[in-house]
Amino acid sequence: MRVISNASTGKMGHRISHLLSREGAKVTLIQGPVTHPIRHMPERVLNFNFFDELSQILLSELKTTPYAAVIHAAAVSDYKLRKPYAKKISSNISEFKLDLVPTQKLIQKIKKVSPKTFLVGFKLESDAKKEFLVARAETLIKKAKCNLVIANVVSQKTYKGFIVDENGEILSRQNSKERIAEDLVDLIGKRI
Repeated sequence: MRVISNASTGKMGHRISHLLSREGAKVTLIQGPVTHPIRHMPERVLNFNFFDELSQILLSELKTTPYAAVIHAAAVSDYKLRKPYAKKISSNISEFKLDLVPTQKLIQKIKKVSPKTFLVGFKLESDAKKEFLVARAETLIKKAKCNLVIANVVSQKTYKGFIVDENGEILSRQNSKERIAEDLVDLIGKRI
């Protein structure tokens, strides 16, 4: 094993990036390791591999560039190694324990660095009812000061997504990532 990570397709971020570019927005995509390559290149693509790289890129961009909106769709790691290893670890060790520590919630830093930026967060659950998803979205809205949150669930290869605003109102319900992305881009266009 060389790295501990979650598998992310990147499809949602790619779709949103494409739709915004098509509408004439200048898009910067900050992209981690994804399982599907991007088909439609936005204006800028900044790549990262690990949490600390994402944190540095995101905060640097927000401090130096005025962004009208940040769509925080990345599946950010909740934990990282307390002490990363710079060299290969011997495979002859019979038992090996990793010490993980929680990562900072990057989404909660965005409005602190760039208070006027329109912020969209994502809350993914593996199996949840609509009421639970909306409640989780409302919690994220309060903690991170999001303007919108996509509360979505993937369960047994089915998708359900809800766009929730600051008042807890559901602005969209869709059964596909493509359609929720289209609704999101439409809502952003009307709000900024």
